[in-house]
Amino acid sequence: MTDSRFADRATIERTPAHATALDCLAAGIDAALPASVVDDAVAVEGDRLSIAAVDGTTTSVDLGAYDRVVFLGAGKAADGLASALAKRLGERVDGGAVVTTDPADAAGEPFAVLPGDHPRPTARGAESATRVREVAEAAGEQDLVLVALTGGGSAVLTAPAEGISVAGVRGLTDELLASGAAIEEMNAVRKHCSAVKGGRLARIAAPATVVTLAVSDVVGDDVGVIASGPTAPDPSTYDDALAACDRYDINVPVAVRDRLRAGAAGERPETPTADDPAFDRARTFVVGNGRTALDAAADAAADRGYDPLVLAAGVRGEAREAAVHDRLSIPAG
Repeated sequence: MTDSRFADRATIERTPAHATALDCLAAGIDAALPASVVDDAVAVEGDRLSIAAVDGTTTSVDLGAYDRVVFLGAGKAADGLASALAKRLGERVDGGAVVTTDPADAAGEPFAVLPGDHPRPTARGAESATRVREVAEAAGEQDLVLVALTGGGSAVLTAPAEGISVAGVRGLTDELLASGAAIEEMNAVRKHCSAVKGGRLARIAAPATVVTLAVSDVVGDDVGVIASGPTAPDPSTYDDALAACDRYDINVPVAVRDRLRAGAAGERPETPTADDPAFDRARTFVVGNGRTALDAAADAAADRGYDPLVLAAGVRGEAREAAVHDRLSIPAG
């Protein structure tokens, strides 16, 4: 049996098929939990930290080469991801700051766990983001910064760009959420209204070595989209952000519109792209994603005598419409 439990399982589980479906769901949830992801992807042997990404990419970090190891993080499960990673590293962790939606169980962690809110940014999230920035700014060339990112990171890590208030970011977020824009389009706007998103956090932490572990909640696992890519290069531009606002007729706050227009006119610096020096010593690894859960669910079905078929890991759009499309796409036989 898996560890996940359903409060109403006795009501739902009316047949053996229902039981199997619940077991598959539980297996998928368990596999995507931060502790499970770290168990599968991260190993520490002596001073050697090894990370295996879901795409097969691996890296090895010599922990002995650094004076300090500090943590940063943002997302609804970032505290769990950072906590599991810290357990691997033990006494090597020298503090840090991680922002999440529920920091209640933070006692004993070797880093500060700070409050943020999702999906609407708040003042307390902005205050917590200030602490994240301070930790990043204090990192030196001989420091290793480990960053834990999960879904929800874009909202909880609220750091408005100069001239934009928290209320302005909240109003912008409300408009974006209601617009129907794709996550990539939403994040193009949010990146250009933030002091940390779109690679700016990596720029703040430079010249420290920055290694990001991300659990992806976006189709395609684009590291520039996960949590709005605070430590990843950003190919989007102010022009892209303005185009998204116009495409969906988004009623953005005046300060936001003024900033985007000034950036498009070349009056403000762009977010850092892949050739920026900020990324000379920064890398991101996706250590868990939707496929992680799907494969675990499929394995649970196979264990129960089924021949599972994972139809797709890249379904997007309105659930009712996507379900009809995928049902029609299932191969016969």
